[in-house]
Amino acid sequence: MNQNKLKISILIPVLNEENCIGDLLSHINDNSVSSSIQEIICIDGGSMDKTVAIATAHKAEVIQSKKGRAIQMNTGARHANGDLLYFLHADTIPPKGFDQMILESVTQGYESGCFRMRFDTNNPILRFFAWLSRINHSLCRGGDQSLFIKKELFEKNKGFNEGYLIYEDTEFIRRLYQHTKFKVLPDYVITSARKYREKGWFKVQYHFGMIHLKNYLGAGPDELYQYYSKNILN
Repeated sequence: MNQNKLKISILIPVLNEENCIGDLLSHINDNSVSSSIQEIICIDGGSMDKTVAIATAHKAEVIQSKKGRAIQMNTGARHANGDLLYFLHADTIPPKGFDQMILESVTQGYESGCFRMRFDTNNPILRFFAWLSRINHSLCRGGDQSLFIKKELFEKNKGFNEGYLIYEDTEFIRRLYQHTKFKVLPDYVITSARKYREKGWFKVQYHFGMIHLKNYLGAGPDELYQYYSKNILN
């Protein structure tokens, strides 16, 4: 497959991200190196701040969606025109040349993949858990690592399960591991540790670990969200 002919749609679900979205969109513009980015779409779940105005000012397309990251990302995928979908959180910064790395990976036969991850902190515990992102196993995957996928494969696997209000990225990626080769690229995205700063790094990491365990033991989306609401949101 000729990578020069492939087009990438960057899809960013947003909800009240005025403090992040402008920097991310500027970074994408400054650090993409190919001509293959067809569009940047921010899927807004009902922001009450300046997110939409900032995204529009940075030349991103903004579409409206019901609230919920899985719903928003599926909405963006249906709207996208690119051959490849690149899902990116508003507080996650991709490496320079990320677009070229994605294109090269796809031409090598990988239909989906992600980057390794680092947090924007020197906290040793968070650095350790981020280090695990280099391991190519579904247990080490999460949405903060970003996700690229051929649109055809995304549609074949019916996208994100909208029953999941959290954990939607991991649930989808685990399905991908069952059906295709998944590539973990050697470069890093930098993701914000803001939730850890707000709630306490030990508390958040412990409860995220419990959510992983509950999912592994068979807990469904409602049980996971109830646990998340009780222990992390409150």
